[in-house]
Amino acid sequence: MRIALLSYRSKPHVGGQGVYIRHLSRELVALGHEVEVFSGQPYPILDEGVKLTKVPSLDLYREPDPFRVPKLREFRDLVDVEEFLTMCTAGFPEPKTFSRRVAKVLRERVADFDVVHDNQVLGYGILDVEKMGLPLITTLHHPITFDRRVEIAAAPTLRKKLSLRRWYGFLRMQGKVARQARRILTPSESSKRDIATDFGVDPARMQVILLGVDDAFVPPSEPRVPGRIMAMASADAPMKGIATLLEAFAKLRTERDLELVLVTKPVEGGRTEQLIEQLGIGDHVRFVHGVSDAELVRLMGSAELACVPSLYEGFSLPTAELMACATPLVVSRAGAIPEVVGADGECADLVTPGDVGELARAIAALLDDPERRARMGRAGRQRVLDLFSWRAVAQKTADAYQEVINDYRAEKAKGE
Repeated sequence: MRIALLSYRSKPHVGGQGVYIRHLSRELVALGHEVEVFSGQPYPILDEGVKLTKVPSLDLYREPDPFRVPKLREFRDLVDVEEFLTMCTAGFPEPKTFSRRVAKVLRERVADFDVVHDNQVLGYGILDVEKMGLPLITTLHHPITFDRRVEIAAAPTLRKKLSLRRWYGFLRMQGKVARQARRILTPSESSKRDIATDFGVDPARMQVILLGVDDAFVPPSEPRVPGRIMAMASADAPMKGIATLLEAFAKLRTERDLELVLVTKPVEGGRTEQLIEQLGIGDHVRFVHGVSDAELVRLMGSAELACVPSLYEGFSLPTAELMACATPLVVSRAGAIPEVVGADGECADLVTPGDVGELARAIAALLDDPERRARMGRAGRQRVLDLFSWRAVAQKTADAYQEVINDYRAEKAKGE
């Protein structure tokens, strides 16, 4: 098959979108399919055999100057103007404007593809794809409505709450597009239920396909660093629960010699940095970002245990990657995380999301039990080997492509 894979932003190591794009495209090519990725900035890292077509935006949220004001010469068309004006009014324009740009590109290349795969763009322009003559399938990792609820609840002022409502205004569009999607792939039963509830999508049009873990994630060959705890999550996103972890870590630091490694880049002067200063743990918290795959695996394998304190996850790929590294886990009983680790406690200790005391007690108990940590690490590694294979993801996804193609063609034949 000739596959067009669409992603409005594909950051390689953070957020999961770029990880999904890279590994799915690689394994589809390994199965003999042709894959071309269409992405806005930040662009993905792709493997040999996968073609990248850049669909540039104004890149208004790039580092180190997010919410920048572009120079006049950067504006190419009215879509660029809409993107900038939406940002100026506190909205998030990228899904909508990328969908319009990529629809324009695909309109000139209809004959080049057998199927189009939308990776959670869900912009109005995506609805034009099937009108062009191309069958469409959509991946929806989880409904961002959960992010919106958590962030608005955590906002300190009414003005901030109103600003966040404006920022998440794109969800109305995503819900409308999702309800018209022919087939939606999602990585967990939890996400499937929440998409049906929040977006009103018919469960009969959804299919759960678990995500995979790359073979590069392996147990460490060197001893783990005593007292090292790690987490991988966007530091300033309330839904990721980093504040809960920091408070629990501060409690533990009063009695233990511990180090916390966070694989993320915090907003300068943001809520995470402020909390670290308030708790007086700045000398014991280290941020790591922009590392290579090999360094990331080494870090995962260096920790005595890792935490996933999220208030919600549609799958939590970092959790599975940590399990592949045989790193014992303390995780929140939230969203799809219990599906990833299993509910029996063999691969991870599950705690109530947002409960600082319970998290601190679980971490302390696991730190005090090296034999249990070793058993937990082995069980997590085995669960990944048994369940989370990118090759299996690609094969099931390719089968879904073929079903969508057949369905689309049958509809067209019936209408002629």
